[in-house]
Amino acid sequence: MDQLDYWLESYNYQLPEERIAQNPVVPRDHSRLLVVDSPSSHRHCLFKDLPDFLRPGDLLVLNNTRVLPARLYGRKSSGAAVEVLLLEEKSHHCWLALVKPGKRFKLGSVIEFESNSNFKTNFNPKLLRAIVLETDEETGGRLLKFEIPEGQSLIPLLEQFGNIPFPPYVTETEALPEQYQTIYAKHSGAVAAPTAGLHFTEELFQRLEQKGIDKTFLTLHVGVGTFRPVEVNQITDHQMHGEWIEVPAETIEKIEKTKASGGRIIAVGTTVVRALEGAAIAHSSQFEALPENSKESALKSYCGKTNIFIYPGYQWRVIDGLITNFHLPKSSLLMLVSALIGRERLLSLYQTVLEEPANDFGRQYRFYSFGDAMFILPDATLNRE
Repeated sequence: MDQLDYWLESYNYQLPEERIAQNPVVPRDHSRLLVVDSPSSHRHCLFKDLPDFLRPGDLLVLNNTRVLPARLYGRKSSGAAVEVLLLEEKSHHCWLALVKPGKRFKLGSVIEFESNSNFKTNFNPKLLRAIVLETDEETGGRLLKFEIPEGQSLIPLLEQFGNIPFPPYVTETEALPEQYQTIYAKHSGAVAAPTAGLHFTEELFQRLEQKGIDKTFLTLHVGVGTFRPVEVNQITDHQMHGEWIEVPAETIEKIEKTKASGGRIIAVGTTVVRALEGAAIAHSSQFEALPENSKESALKSYCGKTNIFIYPGYQWRVIDGLITNFHLPKSSLLMLVSALIGRERLLSLYQTVLEEPANDFGRQYRFYSFGDAMFILPDATLNRE
């Protein structure tokens, strides 16, 4: 391995601010798609062209997590305004949260949350209160204990009190909350969308089915790892935060059947990669340490957490190809994609799309959550035989 692959600065690139997508493309499948089809070639297409690059018998694996309305606005008893981003439920009615401003969230503080004005209800908003129990050293967040009315849980109440948490780099958007959900979102629990899936439409799924391309689902609730930048110079020292995954037996069966018949496993998004590859080694004693010289694994159904960190040198166990958006500099997601295609190749492709002129729809490539996509075919990966 190139030693530069292990240094954080090697994953830096310059992105003009105006190339950060503030709004999604309509219709969803008209976003741009960079198709990387070999070790040395690529094509500029639209996402609706995806069926042209898949074969009958291929399998798409998608993440059906649903984004929670996890951003809450409230006030302390002093009247000071506060903002909370829920991350995950740690115990009954106790949630880990990122908070603003942090200094105002002292232990024992009581917060009252205001009802979302867009949600019509007779419920008294002052009945939703939380107390700060403790500080979480790992995330810098707080553990909040919510006072929930008898017979209710917090998640349904979030529809009344919460807001869909658009990413922090989406600052001027006209997007509706449902535009930050995939059309197949099902299981609530994420605080950010699995953005590679945002490009799919029902029409596109129908065309894929007509061509004999199957699909299956798993769940990874995108959590605090999305918000944690890699801050160590030697990336091997970075620790990923655990995220909850469920890879059901039905999905495993479809993957095994696809592989047995010569089909290809295409992950839709880095969250699917982490779930599949994490599940593949979940029953191994090497779960947290990934040996570079071992591919031994047994892909089984799995429900639990994964903190898998994939970077160059990783030995792939499950996936063959990847559909993904364009990621932030120095991010763990950029490192994951580099493990599949090579860091230098990936950064070269990023530069290519930055220099690519607008297409017939007048659109240059756009980056991040509401941006465009890349499809890395199996023939273009380092994993090809």
